[in-house]
Amino acid sequence: MSDEQATGRARLAKALRTPARSQLVVAVLLAVVGFAGVTQIRTTEEDSTYSGLRQQDLIDVLNGLAGTTQRTQAEIDRLSNERQELLTDSTQREAALERTRREVDALNVLAGLVPVTGPGVRVTIVEETGPVLVSTFLDVVQELRSVGAEAIQVNGEVRLVAQSSFEPGVGGTVIDGTLVEPPYVIDAIGDANTLAGAMVFALGPARQVRLDGGDLTAEELASIDIDTTRRRVDPEFSEPDP
Repeated sequence: MSDEQATGRARLAKALRTPARSQLVVAVLLAVVGFAGVTQIRTTEEDSTYSGLRQQDLIDVLNGLAGTTQRTQAEIDRLSNERQELLTDSTQREAALERTRREVDALNVLAGLVPVTGPGVRVTIVEETGPVLVSTFLDVVQELRSVGAEAIQVNGEVRLVAQSSFEPGVGGTVIDGTLVEPPYVIDAIGDANTLAGAMVFALGPARQVRLDGGDLTAEELASIDIDTTRRRVDPEFSEPDP
């Protein structure tokens, strides 16, 4: 072997053991190109998954996807309807409870079981030349009720209800067993202008009171407190009739 051949082989072996910078760059580029080629091959294989299917097979696949979409949409619609029904039921229940509460409150007022405050009228009946008849007194109360009085009390002593009784008494009128003496002060809650007008119109209660020998005035008030209440009676525990 010649000296030149030995020297060439030595240089080659040295180059392989210690590659130059340019060689490293070339090696990296070749590796990148190879990786890209493999990736492209795999992608092409995946994209061609359906390429071998027949037309009918493709139609079946599409129908299956469409059916799944429809079932999903139907389930969404069902859940949405159930949610709406629950919201509607809850709203209706709340509205029914609110109506019931209002009705109970109104019935408690009419039954005289609770105090009441509100606008209304104060009717004062004074006996001047003669006693005011029980029938006249009752007409005054009935007229107030007919135009919408929600609550009525007399002299701050007796709360009137639908079953209240009126009887002549010594020195006054007996209302529900309580003697009420003149002057009679009747407080009524409701539309103040309407209540006052019902007392003093031409042929109204004021005229009848004057015919009995008394005088009636009606004062509109922005707020009246009716504090008297009736005792709640439980029919199950009511006292037996004598």
